[in-house]
Amino acid sequence: MSPSSFGTVATRDEDGWRLTGHKRFIINAPIADFACVLCTMDGALTMVVVDMKQEGVLTPAPDRKMGMHGCLTGDILFEGARVPAGNVVWQPGKGLRIALGALTRGRIAVGGSGVGMAQAALDESVSHMKNRKMFGKTLAEMQYWQFRIAERATEISMARDLCYKAALRHDAGEEFPEPETAMAKYYGTQVAGDMARDAVQIFGGYGFMSRLGADDTTYRVEQIYREAKGPEIYEGTNEIQKWMIARQIFGR
Repeated sequence: MSPSSFGTVATRDEDGWRLTGHKRFIINAPIADFACVLCTMDGALTMVVVDMKQEGVLTPAPDRKMGMHGCLTGDILFEGARVPAGNVVWQPGKGLRIALGALTRGRIAVGGSGVGMAQAALDESVSHMKNRKMFGKTLAEMQYWQFRIAERATEISMARDLCYKAALRHDAGEEFPEPETAMAKYYGTQVAGDMARDAVQIFGGYGFMSRLGADDTTYRVEQIYREAKGPEIYEGTNEIQKWMIARQIFGR
């Protein structure tokens, strides 16, 4: 990734820098007081801290997303925003390394969130299957769904172990513990999507409902299904994670 691919540029000013550019899909952009911004400074990628309440910083209305409604995202427009010289994080030119370090920790966390969603969908499904009767027996007595739930439970356990392994290596001091970090993010979020889709199917029509009009009954699996898609995309898409795993296998 070259510095020229970044549209946000810091230009020298009398006692610091002036920032111009455009950022998208920034978490908490509409409400943040400060932001760490990756920009091109003297031809190198550098991280700077920006006061979001100053003149020259614009934050449009928050995005409206399919899921993740509790997590605000939005654009940031920099139109000559001031960056004091002391607001450079670490050293000039170290911005990409800082960003990659944050992504490493984030991917482990995102993988863990996938495991949590998958486990929640599994628990909801098992409870429903024990009580839902069709053709004279419960769903839990039907071999097809028994086998499918056994497969998903195994996958969730494997994804959880990958997240633990990546986290342990990171805690032990490895800056970029690959390929476990990429595996944890990719596999944890994929399992979440697969299990959530099965959960909706297990619940049938109820799985498609956010809320029943007749009695205001709610069903969590519909929400989990919506929420499970985002983690497959952010912190590096799952396709990128597979590419990173392949680079570890075949060399760079």
